[in-house]
Amino acid sequence: MRIIISPAKKMKQDTDVFTSCQMPQFINESGILLDTLNKLNYEEAKSLWKCNDAIATLNAQRIKNMDLTRNLTPALMSYEGLQYQYMAPGVLQTEELEYLQQHLRILSGFYGMLRPFDGVVPYRLEMQAKLAGPGFSSIYGFWGRKLADQLFAESDCILNLASKEYSKCISPYLGGDVRMVTCVFGQQIGGKVIERATLAKMARGEMVRFMAEQQIGCIEDIKGFSGFDLEFADELSNESTYVFIQKRADS
Repeated sequence: MRIIISPAKKMKQDTDVFTSCQMPQFINESGILLDTLNKLNYEEAKSLWKCNDAIATLNAQRIKNMDLTRNLTPALMSYEGLQYQYMAPGVLQTEELEYLQQHLRILSGFYGMLRPFDGVVPYRLEMQAKLAGPGFSSIYGFWGRKLADQLFAESDCILNLASKEYSKCISPYLGGDVRMVTCVFGQQIGGKVIERATLAKMARGEMVRFMAEQQIGCIEDIKGFSGFDLEFADELSNESTYVFIQKRADS
């Protein structure tokens, strides 16, 4: 089984607490993307990133000085989004971190697909970015089916905890004996399942931590997840979608 999650826009650099175990599998491709980004002028880069001047200036400086082989932070410790806060990798035990190293994969516009202890540097490049270069007109086009092929070579059972933006680089290539289960975390309102972004991000992180703590090896066992008063809804779920409904709505 492999678990796929999205990255986070906000990243930190911390080379003291953990040392990176290995280089990312697609580091050569990241080098191509870095070269392409370096050819953009400031306004083109800002437009690509869809951000304000402060963030654009920071990332333009990062791109200019970026060295993909030095001052690396393990990917799992580098991302700072809500999902990662609730995953809380900094407090996990050794066997739980080993579980994540084996089972967890982080999808990335810049790095393609990362194992938790692959070394990374801060970057900004979303999977849906319209970056164009030799032979490609978007990040989706750049990666094609490469990430899906690597993932399916590792396992024929995928737990999708990624956003649609990122799972789109995997789902079009499903076929054969590969099974992908997508988790939905929501509230039942007016007979409909409503999934709110904040709850979904927190629950995805909590789910990853739950799986690591329980050392879950069978995808059906995640039905016991109960974080944030969520409960598996068998009547709303099927073979490819597991729905978790919050028993009470936070006001």
